[in-house]
Amino acid sequence: MGRKIAIMGAGAVGGYAGAHMVQAGEDVTFIDPWPEHVEHMKKHGLRVTHAHECPRILCSGSRAACHGCQQLSKEKPVDIAFVCMKSYDTAWATMLIQQYLAPDGMWCRCRNCMNEETIAGIVGWGQDAGLHREQHHPVNLPEPGHIHRGAGKGGAAHTVFRAGEVHGRITPRAEEIGRLVGYADSAKVTGNLWGERWSKLVANVMGNGLSACTGLTGGQMLENEPIRRFSARLGSEAIRVGQALGYQLEEILHLPPETIARAGEGDEAAMRACDEQRFKDGKKTASGANGLRWGRTCRKAGAPRSTSSNGFVAREGDKAGLACKANAVLTDIVKRVETQ
Repeated sequence: MGRKIAIMGAGAVGGYAGAHMVQAGEDVTFIDPWPEHVEHMKKHGLRVTHAHECPRILCSGSRAACHGCQQLSKEKPVDIAFVCMKSYDTAWATMLIQQYLAPDGMWCRCRNCMNEETIAGIVGWGQDAGLHREQHHPVNLPEPGHIHRGAGKGGAAHTVFRAGEVHGRITPRAEEIGRLVGYADSAKVTGNLWGERWSKLVANVMGNGLSACTGLTGGQMLENEPIRRFSARLGSEAIRVGQALGYQLEEILHLPPETIARAGEGDEAAMRACDEQRFKDGKKTASGANGLRWGRTCRKAGAPRSTSSNGFVAREGDKAGLACKANAVLTDIVKRVETQ
């Protein structure tokens, strides 16, 4: 207790974790660029709901203050800054909050793409820690001041949050990050942050871009066999790139990485195994958001959401000498959809 925490990006991910920290009595300040969301939180607080039976949260009052960064110059420096913005917003968000961080403060990138290098390029590797969310954590922001999780909590069934250092050692500050996000759901400290990151990236490339360009929810895409097959191909390419880069991949969508890789390469037995597990998981999730539903997320010219997942895989594949045609094609399609 006593540390000053800033949540830079109080959207679905940052708001969900931060609301639970507030409820536990931590000193949290929410900062977000969406004016309507900010104003709603100032007046009414931040509401968190779940699709399944979990306690409803409404955090309000001084411990959940929401204001522009300029106010921070009059307050105690920030001890921990959680950067929870989209990947394409990481650089400017880090530079904005950097001036308010204490000299011995630390950063935590609370998203699942590979952004540690971006933050480290601004604040240095020594201050940067990471936080990974596993796949079964569907959260969205359906309206200002309201965060909804389309599933129950993971708890003992599976570990939702994994905090870690880029160098792989277990440290007190990684354990502190784990303690804080542990208010929201089960958490642990990992020595495989990069492998965890890439594994979640695979799950993202299998769904986010497809949802963005089709307008379909995850459940609707599962019911469409051609889309399901294409999704497996996207994941297969990403897995092969991760393996080429030397990452120790973890379980992806509750499946061994090699099963998804072989499914995307045409192995019918592997495809059946993927389908069985994905339909099983789909019954547990009630998230209906898609990538373009809320207009504030994907309308930055030149920096569409797909460039931080499918586009990133295609570029890294080129560097590794692996052609990622499916991810490259989908990236181009999403760019065109977003600029219409």
